[in-house]
Amino acid sequence: MGGSSGEPDLSLVRVVLFDVDGVLTDGRILWAADQNTVRGFHSRDGVGIKILKRAGLVPGIISGGYSHATVHRAKELGIDHVAQGVENKTRKYLEMRDAIGFADAEACFIGDDLTDLGPMGRVAFPVAVADAPIEVKRRARLVTEHAGGRGAVREVVEVLLRARGAWDEIVRQYEAGER
Repeated sequence: MGGSSGEPDLSLVRVVLFDVDGVLTDGRILWAADQNTVRGFHSRDGVGIKILKRAGLVPGIISGGYSHATVHRAKELGIDHVAQGVENKTRKYLEMRDAIGFADAEACFIGDDLTDLGPMGRVAFPVAVADAPIEVKRRARLVTEHAGGRGAVREVVEVLLRARGAWDEIVRQYEAGER
């Protein structure tokens, strides 16, 4: 992607932000007996986020919900920029942009619902997961083949790293047992 067609130059993207419920998870929120919420994360998305970081890109979370599971998963994956319980995702996106120091043209946001439309409208590469509503899909430059919580984030990582020309080397390193 890129060039004169009006498509963003994906090789410029260096920050990838995403929602949690419906993007990193399948959107279901389960209540445990102790009244804590339970979330299920796909292992392939975790591998994708680790690959993203190794390639020098910065992952971040902007979520309307809050869960201890998200705190734990973000820590496990080394995601340093995590905002949960966010009422206004556009405002939080702008705060993160200033704190991290990137331009809209260097950002991707992966969303799944109407609450994600604000940040999706700011970034160069807005992405909707396969099971997002039509309004979100219309805002997206890419609609993933995978549904939220089913490897959609990993899919986006591959698209971005292919655009940078880095994907084949990453695969080679895994084949050689270097990763």
